[in-house]
Amino acid sequence: MLIIPAVDIRDGRCVRLVHGELDKETVYHEDPVEAAKRWEKEGAGRLHLVDLDGAFEGAMKNADIIERIVQAVKIPVQVGGGIRDVQTAADLLKRGVARVILGTVAVTEPDVVQELCKKYPGQIVVGIDAKNGYVAIRGWVEESKEKAIDLALRMAELGVEEIVYTDIHRDGTLQGPNLEALQEMAEAVPLGVIASGGVSSLEDISNLQKLEQYGVSAVIMGQALYTGNVNLAEALKITEER
Repeated sequence: MLIIPAVDIRDGRCVRLVHGELDKETVYHEDPVEAAKRWEKEGAGRLHLVDLDGAFEGAMKNADIIERIVQAVKIPVQVGGGIRDVQTAADLLKRGVARVILGTVAVTEPDVVQELCKKYPGQIVVGIDAKNGYVAIRGWVEESKEKAIDLALRMAELGVEEIVYTDIHRDGTLQGPNLEALQEMAEAVPLGVIASGGVSSLEDISNLQKLEQYGVSAVIMGQALYTGNVNLAEALKITEER
């Protein structure tokens, strides 16, 4: 199982939010490039970048910083936040991003997802952020009426091969991942599922590994790494021992 450190970017800095709320922000690095280089040095095989300004405002704001990160590291980088049209996604891939993550647009304009999957097979990931099993969009501000599993099944039909599944209630809280919801999602859909939200300990990593058999292929970690609750090298050791 792949462990993917998160680098969330807001106002040009590397931050973490709790429940995705802007007034619950902690700045961990003034320069997100330094955060990215740190995780690569400690053994990460992929990075997860989020343009938080883009997620809340509806258009990417930190593309230049993201490009700097891509140029500074050798490992693949996946990017989400404010990618709501074909051109923005294409521009990021041209800048060297390995995978783009579509969120709001998957709900509001599925045709965009389908077009991108045809143009860039294997490089389009959909981020499904759930509150009580229902999809939240526009930086988690709006809750849709669609169930997360139903959206995932629709995305699979459009050519998506992998999703990032986030439980908003757990994100940034260090309360542990929602294992039940993750297993339900992974068993229900023919997709690779990247778990996100709530990982707080090495025990959580071990528990997530048990879901690998159902299709949970990776986990994104943020708060636990930045606070020191989890050491990346130790977490990687657990995944390598299996």
